[in-house]
Amino acid sequence: MTADAQATPAAVTGGETVLFDGYPALCPSLFDWFVVVLTAGLALVYYFVKSRGVHYRVTTQRIVVESGLFSKRMDQIDIYRINDYVVERPFGQRLAGTGNIVLAAMDRSTPDVRLAGLPTDVMALYERLRVATEEAKRARGVRTVDAEIPAGGHF
Repeated sequence: MTADAQATPAAVTGGETVLFDGYPALCPSLFDWFVVVLTAGLALVYYFVKSRGVHYRVTTQRIVVESGLFSKRMDQIDIYRINDYVVERPFGQRLAGTGNIVLAAMDRSTPDVRLAGLPTDVMALYERLRVATEEAKRARGVRTVDAEIPAGGHF
C-alpha cells in the first residue's frame, strides 16, 4: 500500500464514499522492478512520470480517470452503468502486490475502463465496487436485460 492510495473509505459530498483514490503503482510488476535494477535506477524516473500521468478515483457513485501530465483528460463513468468486471492479477503483479480491474459499461463514450496497476487489494476493491454497483442500480431502478439474437439475425 502506498501513501497515494487511501486504504480506508472516506465520506465525501452527497453520500458518496471513496473506495480508491490514487495513482497506479510506481512499478506494478516484478518485471518493472527488474528493469529498474538493470538500468541502475534510471528507469525509475520513467516509471514515476508514467505513474503520475494517471489518477484514479473510484467512489460508490462514479469512477473518474484523469490522464495526462500537462494537458489533462478526465473520463467519468457512473457505476450504475457497469455491466461486467474482470480482475487481472498476473503473476508478476501478484508478487508486487498490484492488479488490474477492467470494467465493461453501457456508456457510449467510454465502453471499457481499465484501472491498471492498482496498488491495493484488487479483489477487495472489486467486491466493494460490485456491491456499490448493485446498490446504485437498485436505487435508480436500472435493470439489465440480456437478449440473444437468433441465428437468422431477427427477433
